[in-house]
Amino acid sequence: MRILHTMLRVGNLEKSLDFYTRVIGMTLLRRRDYPDGKFTLAFVGFGPEDTHPALELTHNWGVEKYELGTAYGHVALGVKDIRKTCDAIREAGGKVVREPGPMKHGTTVIAFVEDPDGYRVELIEQGT
Repeated sequence: MRILHTMLRVGNLEKSLDFYTRVIGMTLLRRRDYPDGKFTLAFVGFGPEDTHPALELTHNWGVEKYELGTAYGHVALGVKDIRKTCDAIREAGGKVVREPGPMKHGTTVIAFVEDPDGYRVELIEQGT
């Protein structure tokens, strides 16, 4: 058993695809419109779906905004150089909402960025 994907509902699919591909560096793996259901699914990730988990971006046509609620936490990505990664994200137009530093009550270096819908993406420095 393995995780296949995590689904996020997005208000503007093009903005979300730009963020996850151009700003974060994922690849658009597949995209399909479902006219009868009035929605589009786009899958992004860092490798093929048969070996890597993906993010499913679900765009329900006509819905521009979602309430995130209090249950959602974040998606976490491992990075080699967190400061360089945050700088690159910022330069690409991304929003860093927590600068790199040790996590509360720990030593792991983390940062947070926010996607166009307000979802948090945690960056965790690895290999240091």
